[in-house]
Amino acid sequence: MQAVCEGNQSAYQTLVGRHTGAISHYAYRMLGNHKDTEDITQETFLRMWTHSDKFKPNKSKLTTWLHRIAHNLCIDYLRKHGNTDLTERFDEIALTDDTSSTVDAKEKVERLYKAVMGLPEGQRSALTLCHFQNFSNQEAADILDVTIKALESNLTRARQKLRDIVGNADK
Repeated sequence: MQAVCEGNQSAYQTLVGRHTGAISHYAYRMLGNHKDTEDITQETFLRMWTHSDKFKPNKSKLTTWLHRIAHNLCIDYLRKHGNTDLTERFDEIALTDDTSSTVDAKEKVERLYKAVMGLPEGQRSALTLCHFQNFSNQEAADILDVTIKALESNLTRARQKLRDIVGNADK
């Protein structure tokens, strides 16, 4: 990052290559479609370049800082546009190989995905960071700028809501 701060484009490209996958996955899980995911991912790395002087290595890891930028961009987007269209995601689920999953399993995946996308922002963010992005509770709390207790509360509520939704649908 020091080289990026000094305007080194090669260092910038290296970091973009190293972190694009994780940022893109996070944005996709928050937004639910590829178009908006690409926009958020590009904007995250643009901000890494233009605000590289704001990164403080003694306060957080680079991946935590980048996810915080992506998180804030996703939240701004969701507040402006509401939850995004889930049709694209369901089309992808429907196209999965039938040899490895049944129609019933696909319906459960759709229900679960819809349930995750329907969670309040704080719960969805906490769940996405901890369960899908594999951040520790401390790292996720740092990204979300909340206490660990608040993060754990959001995780507990999210898990309970998902259990209720999936459990009620199976009855």
